[in-house]
Amino acid sequence: MNALQTTALDLAARGMPVLPLRAGKVPFGNCDTCRDNACGGRPNMKTAGPCRCPRPCHGWAAATTDPSTLAGQPWSAVWARAHAIAYHPGGAGVTVVDLDNADAITWAMASLPATRRVATTRGEHWIYRGTMQSANAVRPGVDIKSTMSYARWLGPGTGTVTALPDVVRALAVKAPPVARPAALAVSAPFGNGACPHRTPVYLERGVAMAEQRIREARSAIHATVYRAFLAVLATHGRCGCLTDSHIERLFTAAQGKGESPRHCTDAWANARTALGV
Repeated sequence: MNALQTTALDLAARGMPVLPLRAGKVPFGNCDTCRDNACGGRPNMKTAGPCRCPRPCHGWAAATTDPSTLAGQPWSAVWARAHAIAYHPGGAGVTVVDLDNADAITWAMASLPATRRVATTRGEHWIYRGTMQSANAVRPGVDIKSTMSYARWLGPGTGTVTALPDVVRALAVKAPPVARPAALAVSAPFGNGACPHRTPVYLERGVAMAEQRIREARSAIHATVYRAFLAVLATHGRCGCLTDSHIERLFTAAQGKGESPRHCTDAWANARTALGV
């Protein structure tokens, strides 16, 4: 029994479903019987199919806390070839916010509640108590790993694990789908509420910041555009100060990142619907 297998058994005894990783920090591939899920299901899932493969197949879904599986064959032979240990955060009752670089860590320190932190090769894992859907690229350099995902075990880290905050859950929320009207009007003004703009500079700064946020996006472009539209409408969309020129600037920035005119229109409509503007 090697050191990885011993550590895996210790983690499993503490309720953490684990699995071996091969070179490249990826799970071992399915065996010939289970290739392309030909076996009909994945082990260790609530909706498991008929597959009862004894091998560490099916990626994250093979993670287990069963010591007889982890210590017996054919897993022992796999541990001998493994390079690292992974665990299923959702199965352990936690969510991992994977911060991939220094900028992402800076954002987390300013935006997220303190919790346990684990150093990674390029950044940090922030671990919260509670589970949610996993999501990749929720913002530049940030992934969420919880249900139906795996995270590399890199040690216990430092700090106390705290409850999963709503701000993390919100990162995985996509724009609500709405039916697109045959001829959707996007012209301003939208409302006649109280005006918060003491000077034109306030509105100009808000639109300029939204343009910059869209232009600087490196991933999750759809979500970034929607959130930028949402922020502008939330602050400036109820009093009638937004003009067609402002909207055109936002759409131009979005289309510069590859969004189609229809995607822009739909995102704008979704934001208005969400805010009731």
